[in-house]
Amino acid sequence: MSERSGTSAEDPFRGRQPTGHERMTGLPWDASYHDGPAPWDIGEPQPAIVRLASEGGFAGAVLDAGCGTGENALRIAALGLSVLGVDVAETALAIARDKAAARGIEAEFAVADAFQLERLGRRFDTVLDCGLFHAFDEDERPGYVASLASVTEHDGTVYVLCFSDDGPDTGPHPVRREELTAAFSPGNGWHVAAIEPDRIRTRYHDDGAPAWFATIKRI
Repeated sequence: MSERSGTSAEDPFRGRQPTGHERMTGLPWDASYHDGPAPWDIGEPQPAIVRLASEGGFAGAVLDAGCGTGENALRIAALGLSVLGVDVAETALAIARDKAAARGIEAEFAVADAFQLERLGRRFDTVLDCGLFHAFDEDERPGYVASLASVTEHDGTVYVLCFSDDGPDTGPHPVRREELTAAFSPGNGWHVAAIEPDRIRTRYHDDGAPAWFATIKRI
């Protein structure tokens, strides 16, 4: 995603193009954290991520793309892995750093645009996307997936947990299974190893909203 030229003090998007969600609300992602927890900030890791971590699903250098206040990243870092959590919401990142310090967990948190991850200058063996893919419009997803490709090691793994369209009481951005397979296609350098039904907990879905949990390999 290209940057706009020039950044004014009144620019809440800090020189980057707003995402579809931000255009819809008229607010940057950071505003979601100004008046208490965001709807997706449940104060603990997502159960699917806890399960995956307990099964040894994370390995090597780990990137948490769209880490929010860091609960998933901190759970992974507690295993002794090197973890970088990135987000455009600086308020969320400040909260994540405070949590890490309070819990004595080593984890790195940095501001980064999900559409320009190559600017990190690093590559990762495992990448987590928990609730980010579904927030992007269809026309934004190719750029995001290309950005992921630029930082994922070949034979590395990307995990995507996103709202699905399968079942009642879906989240606000339901994704069809075929949208995942189309975005992460072999032609783009990916192999979708599995897409399983799961749940995403939010502050409005105590039992979780229907979700897809995708395991994707970089080829």
